[in-house]
Amino acid sequence: MNPLNLFDFDVIKCIAELEEFEKLLEQEELLESRDVLPFFKRNLHLSAFVASYVAEIVRFDRIKHEFTFFGDFRADLVVGDSVNKTYCFIELEDATQNSIFVNKGRSTSDWSPRFEHGFSQIVDWFWKLDDFKNTAQFRAVFDSDSINFYGMLIIGRDSFLASIDKNRLRWRLNKVLIDSQKIICITFDQLARDLKDRLSLYQLSYESDSFAEVEPEMSGIEE
Repeated sequence: MNPLNLFDFDVIKCIAELEEFEKLLEQEELLESRDVLPFFKRNLHLSAFVASYVAEIVRFDRIKHEFTFFGDFRADLVVGDSVNKTYCFIELEDATQNSIFVNKGRSTSDWSPRFEHGFSQIVDWFWKLDDFKNTAQFRAVFDSDSINFYGMLIIGRDSFLASIDKNRLRWRLNKVLIDSQKIICITFDQLARDLKDRLSLYQLSYESDSFAEVEPEMSGIEE
């Protein structure tokens, strides 16, 4: 398994990539292999910022698409903070009508095979990471014997979820813990909204810092 790639996050580039993501979401449905994976592979800064859901990841300085777990499993995306030794392992799925729930003619929809598959993959990732910690292979990848790790599933569209299904999804994610952790699960629409809100704060901070760098020069101007 190869180490993660070093990465230098750029908030301005990320904002531009978010605009492209919003354009992508103008399509009603997105397929994982055709639309989702190619987009995120092309847009590294937005990919890295997905990990902003994890409070301990503040640097976004490690990234890798199609990360293989010691030969057995594969995550679509991994983003990490090498200083805080914290990593987010991300599964990207389809955004279609049947991505999260499937209507089989009953009053209550069934959980879709796609959702169950994506959720179960994260369970297996957690097992594998726990099994391999304190090994030479683990240290070669993460430069540490142990890390903090989180799982994230991005799947579906808001428009395909009825109110009761939104409540079922929220209840499941709040109540079902894997190794005492919640799995972060959001739709592609929620991802776009949340990242836009967070980037607006990052941009304000960036502009404030830039102004502070220029201000001392201005103070020396004689009238």
